[in-house]
Amino acid sequence: MDDVTDTVFRQIVAELAPPDLMFTEFVNVDGLQSPGREKLMPKLWLSKKEGPVIAQVWGLKPENYFKTTQELKKMGFAGVDINMGCPVKTVIKNGACAALINNRTLAADIIAAVQEGAGADFPVSVKTRVGFTTVDTNWLEFLLGQKLNMLTIHGRTAKQLSKTPADWDLIGKARQMRDHTCPTTLIVGNGDVASRAQAETLAKKYKLDGIMIGRGAFHDPFIFSEHSPWSKWGKDQKLELFAKHIKLHQATYKNGERKFEPLRKFCKVYINGFDGASQLREAFMKTHSPYEALELLANR
Repeated sequence: MDDVTDTVFRQIVAELAPPDLMFTEFVNVDGLQSPGREKLMPKLWLSKKEGPVIAQVWGLKPENYFKTTQELKKMGFAGVDINMGCPVKTVIKNGACAALINNRTLAADIIAAVQEGAGADFPVSVKTRVGFTTVDTNWLEFLLGQKLNMLTIHGRTAKQLSKTPADWDLIGKARQMRDHTCPTTLIVGNGDVASRAQAETLAKKYKLDGIMIGRGAFHDPFIFSEHSPWSKWGKDQKLELFAKHIKLHQATYKNGERKFEPLRKFCKVYINGFDGASQLREAFMKTHSPYEALELLANR
């Protein structure tokens, strides 16, 4: 998730309840292979505390995918994931991410370039949706034909955004297609998963190899644990964890590589579920630096 799953938040989650794999924010390969590279590199910062992390990338030029993949191998990532599912209008307008569902020649060229850059020992995966405006099983069959190491499927079309419930039956059908088309490709389901128990139930029901959780982790940083204590945590515990997050942000981006403003998004995570939370969130949104934010939390 952009401006959410950076190295700082991943370290927080890893300390509380680490998942088997984590993913970076999506990073534009064309930007990485341009004069704007320096501004994008913090999105690829890693800490040993995070465990295995897959670099998620997007863009349009196969040659930049190739170069970036070769670099990612040297950075210590566990694999590379191509985003072919983001439905944001500005991204689609440029022909990237979910728009590639309608441009399979380019999609195939991109996958081939990444696989060439990855070689035999660096896993390549794709994250996508079940179609662009309507369900398109031919798209899923096309991707399975690319012999990916893993395919993550979000159970909505790009047009649906997040406005309708994810269709897990479609994800299950994709797993059935995998069994016949490319048995070696791992199938991971994604969409509306709010707990580990729910994830395990879905994985078992549809015989999936894994479950990807996105927004669920934003609402409960313990979501990958078998028994999350988050709902029982009180105000002091939550605010202390938020302060820890902010201090880690300060220590990580000492030279202002990442701005303070994205930290405001985490109000929904930490400042929630206790008396006065709404008023404190409102006050936090008016802070403009880690120092102001920490002072506010200290004097809540």
